Amino acid sequence: MNDTTPARILVVDDEPDLRELYTLTLVREGWQVDEAGSVAGARALLEQHRFDAAIVDMRLPDGSGLDLLAWASAQRRGERIIMATAFGNAANAVQALKSGAFDYLTKPVDLRQLRQVVRSALTQSQPAAQPPRQAAALDAMVGTSAPMRAVKDTLGRAARGMAPVLIQGESGTGKELAARAVHELSNRATGPFIPVNCSAIPEHLLEAEFFGYRKGAFTGAMASHDGFFVAASGGTLFLDEIGELPLSMQAKLLRAVQERRVRALGETAEFPVDVRLVSATHRDLAACVAAGTFRQDLFYRLNVIDLVLPPLRERIDDLPVLAEALLARIRRDHERPGLTLQDDALHALAAHSFAGNVRELENLLQRAAALAATDRIGAADLALPGTPGARLAPRSPRAAAGSTLSMELPAHLDQIERDLLLDALRRSHFDRTAAARLLGLSPRQMLYRMRRLDVPDGATDAR
Repeated sequence: MNDTTPARILVVDDEPDLRELYTLTLVREGWQVDEAGSVAGARALLEQHRFDAAIVDMRLPDGSGLDLLAWASAQRRGERIIMATAFGNAANAVQALKSGAFDYLTKPVDLRQLRQVVRSALTQSQPAAQPPRQAAALDAMVGTSAPMRAVKDTLGRAARGMAPVLIQGESGTGKELAARAVHELSNRATGPFIPVNCSAIPEHLLEAEFFGYRKGAFTGAMASHDGFFVAASGGTLFLDEIGELPLSMQAKLLRAVQERRVRALGETAEFPVDVRLVSATHRDLAACVAAGTFRQDLFYRLNVIDLVLPPLRERIDDLPVLAEALLARIRRDHERPGLTLQDDALHALAAHSFAGNVRELENLLQRAAALAATDRIGAADLALPGTPGARLAPRSPRAAAGSTLSMELPAHLDQIERDLLLDALRRSHFDRTAAARLLGLSPRQMLYRMRRLDVPDGATDAR
């Protein structure tokens, strides 16, 4: 498709009235439309012409829309195929996306949503508009080890469609970085990227923050507010720590994901949203489903494309280039161009277990840069357990002051609480939810205390 030739779209449905409705809607947008009522008829048209996109009904007289999708994929054709599925048939929609469909529509089809999805498909079928931006997205995923090559391959394939992506991995492995890469590699990169930490929002505010509200919808609603779905329209909504959502909110999110429609608090009608959904969690969501803490239907909706980020200990070959990339940022941020990492420091890092992954590596380098006597960071400056001559800073004011109390009571109690939080994080390998359980706290109480006391969410600070 170029600027002077209208996009050509194929509509495949066995109901003549629906084909006519779709055709009239699309022609009004300036697009050229061909129609077919069966798999055989669609194949005949596809063999004669090159289309930019196709809207295909799931159920056809001589087969399934999935049959046509499989044939088109085998022929390595370039059409973006949009499947139309019956209302409530989530399994078909998920199967279509897993089979390579660009997107899906739920029947009865909302015509505004039809136009939105087709526009998105046509944009994706064009050559990438910002190759430098896309290259930067992949460069940010530092590493050339076999696990990282697999991650980058999945990122490239995930970016081509609208299928939801679920990113799983331990704390500190770079899940938000991967989510941003999915966004930047797609043709939605010019749209907004809206990151949301699901564990940081109080439960009673979740629905209002996700779907928005209208003035007067509840006490204190002095003005209307657009939620995350509306803010991400035309772009990507990233739901981090999706496993922390309560079951009541999971049900509401499921409907929004299935129907591509939301209703703000205080509104009587739903309206369509055009959002690519990427989720992330450090939890094993399949285990959460088995335990009854996460909805199975929502899990299948979110887990269409599964991206598992490897822990640093499984990609230790990437350690030198990762350390250099992080050190380059520290040099720039602290205006210390001569900062270098000595060989003994690199060897010490390679032998470390890295329970906090890349975030822990960054924390270690930042602390070493702050404590090192010169710009040459050695193994002793890293203060790793078991490192000969490690220059450890005092762990707390109590250790530094001996038996004499060196601060007022509130500050002293804060320091005790901070030490307890850090100890629980270490013992739980930096799994914040597990650390909260050790302390008898809810995940939100844990997060509140960590933020109040400036406790790092990942590698711990030994100071």
